Amino acid sequence: MRIRVLFFGQLKDIAGRSEEPVDLAPGSTLGDLRDLYSKQFPRFRALAGSLACSVNQEYAPVSTVLRDGDEVGLLPPVSGGRGDGPTPQSTADAGVVRSSAHCQIVKTPIAAQPVADALKAPEDGATLFFEGIVRDNTRGRRTLYLDYECYDAMAISEMEKLSQQALEQFKVRDVRVIHRLGRLEIGETSVLIAVSSAHRGAAFDACRWVIDTLKKTVPIWKKEYFEDGAVWADGEPFPEDIRASAAMGQPSSASKRD
Repeated sequence: MRIRVLFFGQLKDIAGRSEEPVDLAPGSTLGDLRDLYSKQFPRFRALAGSLACSVNQEYAPVSTVLRDGDEVGLLPPVSGGRGDGPTPQSTADAGVVRSSAHCQIVKTPIAAQPVADALKAPEDGATLFFEGIVRDNTRGRRTLYLDYECYDAMAISEMEKLSQQALEQFKVRDVRVIHRLGRLEIGETSVLIAVSSAHRGAAFDACRWVIDTLKKTVPIWKKEYFEDGAVWADGEPFPEDIRASAAMGQPSSASKRD
């Protein structure tokens, strides 16, 4: 059987390519594929314990049995580092990479005011914004600029899941999440989270939860450029329910698919 393997972040540099077709024996698992690359690339082996895996844009444990035509993503920790309803950014349609009911991934600058104008409603008592900004240093090392990439189809799906969960968990009225890709200069906005609610407490709680969770679970990576070189940013470890099952091969009820 033949599957399509996608590499992201530093794995792309290790493999020297962003994707490739791979032929496997019927009944092979994600674990078999991971072992194949661990033998081929020593640096991959060193990272294997911190990776997550996806099959057809959903996180999956290494025990998952693969099928002909599957799309497999090999995912290093994401960039955290230590649809329906109003359009989140009406002026950026030409730069939209992916969109959903509450989220966008864009390649153009993010402007907060159009989002605010679209989000506010008479019943709101609070509209809260968080903007992630590109700073000029990383641990004292001067940063020139950043470059973001993502697994766009999976990223927009995971962002929408976060938005829907925030609406249910915090009982806020509306949520918007916009993330930018490509080269970002110092001072530019990489991510915007906007929350509207009847009460400020719920808006604060939802906004903090969305950005903190996004930085751990959404497959977006950043490369930091310095005067003396560039490196992929160290991401926060995947949450245990993703990383443990995907990296360590713990049993999962989702390991086999109908």
